[in-house]
Amino acid sequence: MKYVVKLGGAGLENPMLLAGCTRAIVDLARDGNQVAIVHGGGVQLTRTLKALGKQSEFIDGLRVTDAETRDVALMVFAGRVNKSLVAALGALGQPAVGLSGGDGLLFRARKKRTAPDLGFVGEIASSDPRWLEAIWQLNGVPVLSSMALGFDGEYYNVNADEMAAACAIACRADALVFLTDVPGVKDANGDVLRWLSIDQIAEMAKSAVISGGMLPKLGACREALLNGVKRVRILPAEAAGVLPDLCSSRVAHGTEVMVA
Repeated sequence: MKYVVKLGGAGLENPMLLAGCTRAIVDLARDGNQVAIVHGGGVQLTRTLKALGKQSEFIDGLRVTDAETRDVALMVFAGRVNKSLVAALGALGQPAVGLSGGDGLLFRARKKRTAPDLGFVGEIASSDPRWLEAIWQLNGVPVLSSMALGFDGEYYNVNADEMAAACAIACRADALVFLTDVPGVKDANGDVLRWLSIDQIAEMAKSAVISGGMLPKLGACREALLNGVKRVRILPAEAAGVLPDLCSSRVAHGTEVMVA
């Protein structure tokens, strides 16, 4: 089976959580599955920008990205965070290849048109999954940072959830899993929803039950399901150990997002 796993938040920051996530991903790969990782690194980027004296601004969960912020994002995402994940997998004996969306023209971006303007924030316009297939044929795990090259030759910061969905669609993944630092999608009472229909997402956003970073995440879930990805689940990073059993048994963690 093909899995796309999006890793972000505490799963990248907390050494114990990172170890659990990478172990589960290695177990998936060793069971004969083809696994791709898509990662963000927003916390690391915010920290680096602050050290450089630069404030971070977000609109509807998306980072406003001027040219300087974009350059720092490329350094953090495609550099430190990406190579640290490759190293963590390598420490477990799993070969991994770190890439940005620009490498091999794997993903091409176009500027996201919004009001107000977000700067160098992009959305995926096209993909070429043959690079993923080549790595899988050699029993490797591709590790993708959420930067993509535009047709104008500029790098664009792409929301990692949206990139994970685009990756899952491009490679016809059986499952897309978001490993997060939240227990799942919560309803108006603060209870975790075990199942969520994509038809409920717009109403929950309208009533502000969901907001901030959960908005692009659920938008990515919807996009993936409507474009052929069979299963989409938001899973807390501390429950990453259930990943190898996700498609073969009932899982009591996180939120399963469904078409209906």
